[in-house]
Amino acid sequence: MRPTTVIAAGILAVGAAALGYRQFIRQPILNWGATADEVAATLPGDELLPKADGVSTRAITIAARPEHVYPWLAQMGPDPRGGAYTYDWIENLLGLHMHSTDHVLNEYQRPRIGEEIALGPNRMLVEIADGGHAFATKSADGNWVWAFTLRDRADGTTRLISRNRFRLPRLLDKIGMVPMEPGSLVMERKMLIGIKERAERLARSEISGAVPGE
Repeated sequence: MRPTTVIAAGILAVGAAALGYRQFIRQPILNWGATADEVAATLPGDELLPKADGVSTRAITIAARPEHVYPWLAQMGPDPRGGAYTYDWIENLLGLHMHSTDHVLNEYQRPRIGEEIALGPNRMLVEIADGGHAFATKSADGNWVWAFTLRDRADGTTRLISRNRFRLPRLLDKIGMVPMEPGSLVMERKMLIGIKERAERLARSEISGAVPGE
């Protein structure tokens, strides 16, 4: 087989893989756990980056009220904050200094608008801190918004919706996002499950009088 034929075949294979990923795999990755209505909804924080190059909307149902969920969002961040409730060892390989806690840190329960939360090379600024309803941060360069919405449901559960909106100004950013999308699902799925477990434990502790983490 001639080299030009091999190259052409390789290009076709890459193109087919890219097309298949975009058509069949990408949306389940970007929208894990979210309903079609949640994906289509306008949520708090969308206005912070209205023209986004990419959006992910992921969600989970938590058997607890919003007041049991919000504390874990308010204190997220690197040490001495509460961590990100995901795979700490992976994040710390990247130098993020994350140490996920199992108890509420009272000193971080009143985040201020404009407060800075370092996230590796990113400086995230608190833009929305609506206790029990929504929490959102935006990167200092304006290219990333990470927002959480809490929906109180009549059955006593909460839908926690995590939405990432991002702008990709450079070709390198666009290329780098391809492996980042499935990687972000692995980390964010673990985070949402981690918040769910902690919130449900906190709700149970209020009934029993126990202290979470003990």
